Order: sequence, then C-alpha cells, then structure tokens
Amino acid sequence: MIKENEKRIEILDTTLRDGEQTSGVSFVPHEKLMIARMLLQDVNVDRVEVASARVSEGEKEAVKGICRWASRAGKLDRVEVLGFVDGHLSLDWINECGCKVINLLCKGSERHCKYQLKKTLDEHIADIRSSIDYAKELGIDVNIYLEDWSNGMKDSPQYVFAFVDALKDYGVHRFMLPDTLGVLNPIEVTNYIREMRLRYPDVKFDFHAHNDYDLVIANVMMAVIEGCTGVHTSINGLGERAGNAPLSSVQALLKDQLHIDTSINEVKLYEASRLVESYSGIAIPPNKPITGESVFTQVAGVHADGDNKNNLYCNALLPERFGRKREYALGKNSGKANILRNLEDLGLELTPEQTRLVTNRIIELGDKKQLVTQEDLPYIVSDVLKHSTPDDKVKLISYMVSTAYGLKPLASVKLEVNGKVYEESSIGDGMYDAFVHAVRHIYRDKLQRSFPWLTNYVVVIPPGGRTDALVQTTISWTYNDKSYKTHALDADQTEAAIKATIKMLNLIENAKPQETTEQQGQSE
Repeated sequence: MIKENEKRIEILDTTLRDGEQTSGVSFVPHEKLMIARMLLQDVNVDRVEVASARVSEGEKEAVKGICRWASRAGKLDRVEVLGFVDGHLSLDWINECGCKVINLLCKGSERHCKYQLKKTLDEHIADIRSSIDYAKELGIDVNIYLEDWSNGMKDSPQYVFAFVDALKDYGVHRFMLPDTLGVLNPIEVTNYIREMRLRYPDVKFDFHAHNDYDLVIANVMMAVIEGCTGVHTSINGLGERAGNAPLSSVQALLKDQLHIDTSINEVKLYEASRLVESYSGIAIPPNKPITGESVFTQVAGVHADGDNKNNLYCNALLPERFGRKREYALGKNSGKANILRNLEDLGLELTPEQTRLVTNRIIELGDKKQLVTQEDLPYIVSDVLKHSTPDDKVKLISYMVSTAYGLKPLASVKLEVNGKVYEESSIGDGMYDAFVHAVRHIYRDKLQRSFPWLTNYVVVIPPGGRTDALVQTTISWTYNDKSYKTHALDADQTEAAIKATIKMLNLIENAKPQETTEQQGQSE
C-alpha cells in the first residue's frame, strides 16, 4: 500500500517508443524532437522513453537530436531508450546517441525465456549481468523491463521471484512490470503488485499497462495504490494493439481520485494531445476523456440550467485545468438554458418570446443533423426575427480557382473590406490553400494586418455520401489569442471552406473596435 512518504508518482511517457508501435504511426526525427521537448519542458513528465535501439539510422538520428537538446537543457538523465540483451550492440548504439539510460528488455516469464530465448533462467541472468557490467563501463544507468511479467505472475511466479532475487542488488535502478499482453484485471494487479512489494520493499517498481480489455486506467490505479512508484503513459493512449494508459487520464486519476502529486503541468496536456494527433495521424475520439473535442460540452439543456444554478453539473475535471473551456451545445437537445448561455457569451439579449423562436429554429436544424455553432447564433437570430442579414464588413465579390496536372493551383480573389475593394492572386498546395494565400496577401500587403492562423480543418460528408452530397466544412482559427470556429455547407468542398473563411473574417472584423474615418485613411 502507499505509505505517507510515497505520495508522489513518477510519470514515464512512452509515446515516442511504445506509442510509435501503434499501427500506421511513424514519427520523423524533427517530430520526435518536438514531442520530446513538449513532454519534458512544457508538460513536465519525469522521464521519456524515446525509441528502441537498433531500429534504423533515421531513429538513431532522432535520438541523437533529442539527446543533444536534452543535454543543453539539463534534462539528459530523463531521456531513456529501450535496449536488448544482445551483448554490446544495443548499449553501443545508445552510447553513440549520447543517451545515458537504457531500459533493458528482459524475459519476465518462464515461457518467454524458455521458448523465445531457448535459455535457462541462469543463462539469461548471466547475459543480463554482462550487459549491466558493460553499461556501467559506459556510464549508462540501467532499468529492467520484465517482459510478459503479468503472465509470469500467473503461470510461473517462482521464475519472477528468482529473476528479481538475482538482480535486485546488481545496480538496477528500477524494475518495470509490464502487462505486455493487457491480460490483467484490477484484482490481479492488486494481488501481484502487493506480492512484489512485500517481497521487495526497497525496490522501485514501475507499472506498464496495456488496454486490451479496456481496463488500463483501473489497473494503473490499483498498481499505484499497492505501491508502484512509477507508471508508464502515452499521449492519447497510443501504443501496441489497444494502446497504453493515456497520460491525461492517468494525471486526472492520480490527482482527483488518489490525491497523489505528480510533476505534470495539466494546462499543457490538451496542446500536447493535439500535437501528437497531428503528427501521428490518429484522430482523438470526440468523447475521449480530458482531450476529446466534446467532453467539456454540455448538450442537455437541463445541464446548462443546473450550471446557472451554482454549477450543479460540474465536477473536478474543470476544462480550465487543461487549457480548455466549457461550451454549451446548440442542437435539438439544447433547451432554453443552453441558448441563453451562448447568447450571454455573445452579449446578445432577447425577450423570452424571441428566445423561444430561436430555440425552435435550432431544434429544427438539429433534427436535420446540421451542426450549429455559437458563431451561427447572430445569423440564426437575424433570420428568425426577420431582420436583414448582418451587415458584413468583409464581402467576397468574386474569386476564381483553377488547377491543372503538373501545375500548382491558382486563385484570384476580389474582396471588399469595409467598403474598399482589393484584388490579389496566389498559388498554393491546393485550391483552398491558394485562396487563403491570396486573401493573406490582401491583409498583409494592402491592409498591413495579420491574418488568422488556421488550427484545424474538418470535412464531413453524410454516411454513404454520394459525389453530389453536401459537404460540411468546419475550420478552427486563432487570432490575437482568441479562438474562432466557423462552418459552411456546400456541394463543393472548396466553396464550403471559402464560405467558412469569410464568416470567420466577419466575426473578427465585427469584434474590432471601430476606427474613425481619419484612422482608416491613415492606414490605407
């Protein structure tokens, strides 16, 4: 069990090693460096496992780059590489990279030792000791993975105990206990970790869980309760097969449920999650705890009503902890309270009857499965109340986009901004990219203004969509530290994206303090 003086847990993140064993995931060296820097510097994990030794020359260059940066930053002792009991090969590889910690992969079950290595335990221990001796010569610290430890405890516990007995006083810093095949349940984790801790009270144990039975967080919880001093995680739960324990969920569990301290900077977890999503190409499910797009969005109107009445539907997972904010969905389940919260955020005041009419319109749109965002509300209000369309300060007069085989797409744009017309042309990597480049030239070169930064671009087509199906494009932007999200619907994807962009420019323009005529003249 956890002792009073053991209230802090070490976090090792293995996104760059086990996470890269996710099917279809491969990070290039500069991506590995950016992720490692964010994990160590911004998120502040205790340790990062960045690679497996001897994989490729590209992997070697990636580890060298990470170690060079970590050495300059004073964090080299927090960088670890998985290596193998292969004489001097892995250790030489790791030493050439400038790394100072090896996580030595050894056999933690009798079956693995007997059938994969075709060796006895004594022979395996002799090989491991030889590797440890050489690591000491190189000045490299050694942690040991007991691969397949979970099945070792199930089928051959005496082998596991003999293994640890032989090495616990041989200069090993940590023994890392992996549930390699994700076969354990919380009861088994409790029993096996307790047995290890009782037999070896002075040994440091890490727990490395896999999520094959969707029990990874429950298993981590029991491992920590029973005295493991370190746990292994990955960003977004990436990892072999069903993945590892997600760092964001482990952090919330340790802090809120077990009241245990870690080094983690929670406010950076969402940013790290999005970075890894971008580099890995593995999308985050919208309902994934902490980092999913919709987990801090209240849908039911009764929840918004309760939040208005002393935050009745809030728990300890406050979105601000993780660099996010709570939102109130607009759709057929919204109800008046959700509408009021969104109107309040926008500074719009309606009578009860007007609110009822707007609510009915949003429900109608929700029944058609059309996405409704907060930015749509002024337009919906205007439409429902029979007002004219809001006076757009940015108007798309005309545009032309073209593409041809072997040539970069070209866009020509005529845009009216605050009553003055501007024209510009540009090329891009796609038709929409060319359009954005042209508009950016107008803002930068002719208006002397910065252009918003595109942060996310999502295209949705109805299930079984035909070639003539409507395309819904949702684009997220940041401008002056504020986030905007706009969407548009059209049969053409580029047209939908352009409509969403013009919406965004009007939102920003309407939010700007109005300049005097004299100021406008000076800026022009």
